Amino acid sequence: MIKTARVVFALTSAVLFFAAMAFAQTDPGVRSNTGVNAGQPFASVTANPNDLAFFQTGLAQFNEHQTVTGDNPGLGPRFNLDSCGACHSQPAPGGTSPAANIFPNIGPNPQSQVIANGVVNGNFNTIPSFITPNGPVREARFPFFFDRFGNPNSNNPNGGVEDEFTVTGRSDAGSCNLRQPSFALAQATNNIIFRIPTPVFGTGLMANIDDSTLQQNRANNLNNNFGIGGDFNHNGNDGTISRFGWKAQNKSLMIFAGEAYNVEMGITNELFTQDRPLPGEDGNGGSSGQGLPANCLNLAGIGYPEDITHSDGTSASTVTSDVGLFNVFMQFLDQPTPSTTSPGGAASIANGRALFSAIGCATCHTPSLTTQPSRLTAGLGNATANLFSDLEIHHMGTNLADNVSQGGAGGDQFRTAPLWGVGQRIFFLHDGRTTNLISAIAQHDSNGSEATVAEDNFDALTASQRQDVLNFLRSL
Repeated sequence: MIKTARVVFALTSAVLFFAAMAFAQTDPGVRSNTGVNAGQPFASVTANPNDLAFFQTGLAQFNEHQTVTGDNPGLGPRFNLDSCGACHSQPAPGGTSPAANIFPNIGPNPQSQVIANGVVNGNFNTIPSFITPNGPVREARFPFFFDRFGNPNSNNPNGGVEDEFTVTGRSDAGSCNLRQPSFALAQATNNIIFRIPTPVFGTGLMANIDDSTLQQNRANNLNNNFGIGGDFNHNGNDGTISRFGWKAQNKSLMIFAGEAYNVEMGITNELFTQDRPLPGEDGNGGSSGQGLPANCLNLAGIGYPEDITHSDGTSASTVTSDVGLFNVFMQFLDQPTPSTTSPGGAASIANGRALFSAIGCATCHTPSLTTQPSRLTAGLGNATANLFSDLEIHHMGTNLADNVSQGGAGGDQFRTAPLWGVGQRIFFLHDGRTTNLISAIAQHDSNGSEATVAEDNFDALTASQRQDVLNFLRSL
């Protein structure tokens, strides 16, 4: 009798277990680019030959590989990669991080592999261990400077970008001799954080949302029952709202592009006119850094800035600087087109959208905002930007904190990530730590996070309801 009861209990438990598995929610995964419009210009741009010429020239420059000297000069002396499009390529130029197999020689022991794909061929770089074959393209920062014993000093914040590669050893780099940063020490002492590229689809629409619209949206959302506050990062010069970058630290797309050209590729331009030393080499953090050595300056041999407006150009687009072209390319990129049926069907997506709002997610991820009139192209003016973001910075708690401050954003504050195009992203969160939407949602629940109540509400949904929310997100 006892044995029979045990067997019945075991069978019942197994049935319940497999039933739960059958109804458990799953991330539907990366959606195809069919019909999504990602990477395409506004229809108003396509219809205007001059605008289209600017867009196409900007796209070509965005994807162009830079060199130290020659036709595309200015790379280095330190850099993370030699092309905007190499990092911003998923699912199309202007997107977010692809898998890091853009470095084809990454093997089972990547830190001993020398890159030989033509990007930095001939030098002495090794691929850092945090760049893995199936992982994201990552930028690295050290939250704190090291003390003289090699330990991170929490009283001496750093947070600047530590470029992964140098031009040392290249035939076009002369005698410049620089070492890669101490990534192994930083990892061993847990003094390293990562960022992946943010997608730039629809960013022209984001740039064209008036500050007053953002402020009104904030006022409307402050009276909520989810414990959500939020504020804006502001430009230090004129006090207006900044909105680009993981912490909304950049005011405009032009500044965003100029900074990236200088920091990520080492190319000086009309906004950032000097070669950039690493943090510490520039005297920050109490160091005695003297800047870059003389034999690592002006490597292109053309003077500064390396990227300029070309007064000898033969058309408007060829006169424009690279940074100006990046700016136009991003301004003219249309927002991704969501699906009404995939994944899961129209009813599931519609239910998921309603639940997304009901549990509190839309309090930060504002579904849409209206842009102001635009002189640039008709597609940007008086348009509905379906960005699913309030462009505010929010406290995200200990799980996501990176201890890096940028502008008015503190160590655990991040801009609400726009969700348009999320259905086609491989990696999630600021550091690309997960490829699974369920895990990304779970990371929102932690000590000090404004999203904890909303995440708990998600957990309290039935498995079928959670699946509807996931289907909705992957439809975007």
